[in-house]
Amino acid sequence: MTETIKDRAKASGPNRTRGPRSPGSATGKPKRPSPNANRTALARIKRDRMLLLLALPGMAVVAIFHYFPLLGNVIAFQNFQPFLGISQSEWVGLDNFDVIFNGDPRFLNALANTLIITLIQVLFVFPLPLALALLLNSVLSERVKRGVQSVLYLPHFLSWVIVVALFQQVLGNAGMLNTFFREHDMATFSIIGVPELFKLLITSQVIWKDTGWGTIIFLAALSRVDMNLYEAAAMDGAGAWRRTWHITLPAVRSVFILLLILRLGDALTVGFEQIVLQQGAVGKAASEVLDTYVYNNGIVGGNWGTSAAVGLVKGVVGVVLVLGANKLAHVFGERGVYSR
Repeated sequence: MTETIKDRAKASGPNRTRGPRSPGSATGKPKRPSPNANRTALARIKRDRMLLLLALPGMAVVAIFHYFPLLGNVIAFQNFQPFLGISQSEWVGLDNFDVIFNGDPRFLNALANTLIITLIQVLFVFPLPLALALLLNSVLSERVKRGVQSVLYLPHFLSWVIVVALFQQVLGNAGMLNTFFREHDMATFSIIGVPELFKLLITSQVIWKDTGWGTIIFLAALSRVDMNLYEAAAMDGAGAWRRTWHITLPAVRSVFILLLILRLGDALTVGFEQIVLQQGAVGKAASEVLDTYVYNNGIVGGNWGTSAAVGLVKGVVGVVLVLGANKLAHVFGERGVYSR
């Protein structure tokens, strides 16, 4: 009996044979890295060489037309003369930024118009694709939905020249509606060429042209919602509005925030081509924005350095807005443009 107890004590002591330790324990052997972790960058490039070759033309286009021209921003610190070039133009430091720091009236007018148009479009234009996508998503007939989508997408593919011409032909003083009113002895109205209505006019043009196209991303997000959620909510007595509030809107919230962040990056860009085509009819006081200010001062007026300075500040402000809005999205638990 005594020997048996001693044998058990030895077996339970520190010299007993231990089983294999778990790889994650503090005293066990470290876990061996997977073979994929040991692959060098060269091996990964060799593995994905076909994908990289396919992406090479697009990367070249982005580099040549988007990143390489950024080097030209140095003329914002020069008295740039095209016939002298960048290398021989005189360096003037921050003198070109005086229009911003000292509050040039023409610049302040362009900035005010830009901010007003941006505020109008963010509040009234940006949410419209989501509202339209919700309406299309509620259509039960797929054939009707596709037909409506095709009609709504079409204006996006028209150039601003055609869109402006269409609005002039319909709403102009000699347009279709005023001609109809005159023929029936009715009062006419003036929208085209009226400075007070210019911001309303360009906002309506943006809505007509791009709202339908903007529904694509929201419809794609809505297509991923499990229909069983709607059925379960309906069985629990939830109405259409409650199902939209608790199921549909949370499903598109991350997409909405992502698009809003990207829109804030273009907050100071409100459509150069659309505005410059109609600027002559209403004057610069009502229509001048930062993009047209850069064009009129740089290309038309020859003040290359000042225009480059305004454009540079506009780009920096856009980057700051994107980073700030993305950080705010992280605070509220959203991923944003990029994750932390």
